[in-house]
Amino acid sequence: MLGWTLVFVVLAVVTGLLGFGGIAAVAADIAQILFVVFLLLFVASVVVGTLRLRPER
Repeated sequence: MLGWTLVFVVLAVVTGLLGFGGIAAVAADIAQILFVVFLLLFVASVVVGTLRLRPER
């Protein structure tokens, strides 16, 4: 998923430099949404991993 985020970021930068505003805006929006999803999944996996590492009594 992080790979797709990077692809859309690069696409947004390239199309922005070439002057295709609409395409760049759509690619930037998709990249932003994917980044937020990736960040939420990362935080969830850290929390779950931390809970699993806690020693049981």
